[in-house]
Amino acid sequence: MTQELILANATLILADETRTGCVKITDGLISDISDGTSVPAGAVDLGGDYLSPGLIELHTDNLERHIEPRPGVDWPHAAAIVAHDAELASTGITTVFDAMRVGSIQRGKGRYLKYARQLATEMLDLRAKDMLKISHFLHLRAEVCSETLAEELAEFGPDDRVGLVSLMDHTPGQRQFRDISKLEQYVKSKRGMSDEDFITHVADLKQLRATYGDMHEAATVAEAARFGAVLASHDDTTAGQVEVSAGHGIRLAEFPTTVEAARACRAHGIAVMMGAPNLMRGGSHSGNVAARELADLELLDIVSSDYIPAALLQAAVKLGDIWGDLARGIACVTAAPARSVGLEDRGVLEIGKRADLIRFDIGQGTPMPRAVFCRGQRVA
Repeated sequence: MTQELILANATLILADETRTGCVKITDGLISDISDGTSVPAGAVDLGGDYLSPGLIELHTDNLERHIEPRPGVDWPHAAAIVAHDAELASTGITTVFDAMRVGSIQRGKGRYLKYARQLATEMLDLRAKDMLKISHFLHLRAEVCSETLAEELAEFGPDDRVGLVSLMDHTPGQRQFRDISKLEQYVKSKRGMSDEDFITHVADLKQLRATYGDMHEAATVAEAARFGAVLASHDDTTAGQVEVSAGHGIRLAEFPTTVEAARACRAHGIAVMMGAPNLMRGGSHSGNVAARELADLELLDIVSSDYIPAALLQAAVKLGDIWGDLARGIACVTAAPARSVGLEDRGVLEIGKRADLIRFDIGQGTPMPRAVFCRGQRVA
């Protein structure tokens, strides 16, 4: 039986403009787009509210926050996944690449153990049972500075919906943690390390990088190809690091830490993704380049919510204000991320695309989601 929904009298956020119009949805797809303020019989009158494509999130740590709401607390995973899914839906995110770390350290105060394969299996099982509101893919964060990366990657295959694999290197003294004092502040507060513990931790990480780093990097590149996943860089800092990324075939850079790296990405045709919290706060909490600076320099392509799901829509609207073009700001969280990971069926308001949509208005500069649809079904 055909299912239809008409959303009328909306401010449509199209690929390169906004205009008043109406969207018709048939069986989960956009079947018609028309102009004007008229409200056909049976349609939902949006009263001029904005209607945009659903947001596409490529890098979020939000699931880990639900799994471990306090240090040492392992919350029941099914409940955590469902809560995470519902939270994202409420913020307008209709497609997410759930970030899961692969690569573990099994000793010392800085240890962290494997979890991704089990969690991914539970996620995929809930999806198969139609218990999730939005569309989920996996984003494997491959930590090269670890002991077990290659064996953990080998546990995944082409049927696991791994859409994105990022090369992560958190060796102290470079990339995100060029300023080791920032790393010290972070791990001491999170893991309760003493000064002596931290010195040992830094030495251990550098030794792991020396022992396994090159092998793990090569394994990650190969495994991403086996999965059919997009390979991304993470925290590139220098033009030389971007050169290496380009040599791996990387076309997406997560959170480059300097203007130099962002400019090198642009020269190599690599899309630059920055964090929404960075943009909203006015700077990086790690002391790296501000997302606003890259936006002003025309070096920002994609925004990720990172660790605050609600920040994604907020950042898109803020970019619209910065650039004087709301459609362009929204594209950073819809069309651009979809394009970067090869999702051709979503990310824009066009006939034939998935009816993943968000209705919102803006009050006192803050966007307020009022309804969210995934394949034409309201999920929030």
